[in-house]
Amino acid sequence: MNDLSTPPPAIPRVAVHGERRRAGVSRAWRWALGASLAVLLLLVALMLHWGRQPPMFDVVARAQAELSTAGGGEMLPGVMTTAAIIGIGDTLLHKPGGFLHNDRLPPGAVMDNVPSWECGVVMALRDAVQALRDDFSRAQTQSVENLAVKRADMKLAMDPKAWVLPAAEDAYGEGIAALRTYFDELATGQAHFYPRADNLADYLGLVEKRLGNFGVRLGAAAGTTPQVDPAMSGITKDSPPTSTAALVPAGSASADPARIDDVFFCARGYSWALLHVMRGIDQDFASVLADKNAGRQLWRIVHDLEGAIKPMRSPVVLNGGGFGLLANHSMVAASYVARVNAAVIDLRLLLEQG
Repeated sequence: MNDLSTPPPAIPRVAVHGERRRAGVSRAWRWALGASLAVLLLLVALMLHWGRQPPMFDVVARAQAELSTAGGGEMLPGVMTTAAIIGIGDTLLHKPGGFLHNDRLPPGAVMDNVPSWECGVVMALRDAVQALRDDFSRAQTQSVENLAVKRADMKLAMDPKAWVLPAAEDAYGEGIAALRTYFDELATGQAHFYPRADNLADYLGLVEKRLGNFGVRLGAAAGTTPQVDPAMSGITKDSPPTSTAALVPAGSASADPARIDDVFFCARGYSWALLHVMRGIDQDFASVLADKNAGRQLWRIVHDLEGAIKPMRSPVVLNGGGFGLLANHSMVAASYVARVNAAVIDLRLLLEQG
């Protein structure tokens, strides 16, 4: 018979402390895992939000808004094109996530599509400002260049990878501010814009070279032929290349399958920015285009640029071959770029010879 008065044996204190310690460690791991998952979901959400292409803006409305901000002025020649360039720069710097090309921390540091898109926009922005500095704002080659446009051109030449002292976005912001100074001078008659056929033809010649470069790189990215460096391939007048792939140097972005999407999004960024510049040119050079009977050519450029930047339904850039089941996004983009380039060449010839 058990003695009920006998106390139960005591649980060792060491065992109790061990169980509590294990429970605490398990709880800490759960908290750490939950926090990590929350941070990961936040980063993914930011990447999805920041990864969307910014919408197009109305160039006319943008010019009117800039005039209101400047405190007045008139819709003089050049106002539309300059407002379009300013709008491109503002979108580049103030879109969701800001300027990502030089980010050193996630999620920007692990994104590559948007930085490639930004690189194309920067290229188009520099081309437009260079034309503004060398041609549009000068009456002739011996004219003095506008100081505000000169400053904008210098600031926009900053390497987009620079992230400190100064950061690229800071330099670009100063360049856009200088363009606003020129815009204010233009709207009040203190500065000038010369919408001449030869000025526009010179700018189109620069755009033509950019589009030709994108066309070759996209065509090479879409193909399956090994990339060959022209300097080492033995290409001569009597033995032309068998494909556009041979025109792309080995080691370039187009030659690396892992970087096909970089070329694709860079071309989309350039097309997005060029579309807005062309809409501004359509307004400022209306009389020149009408005199040369070139309005339809500009309409073709705008129409094909709109096609080149259509929203993507696929989450990734596909590189299907031939008439297979999968799409080939690089080839579709190359087709639009080639059409735009052909229209640009036709427009330039009309302006020079028409």
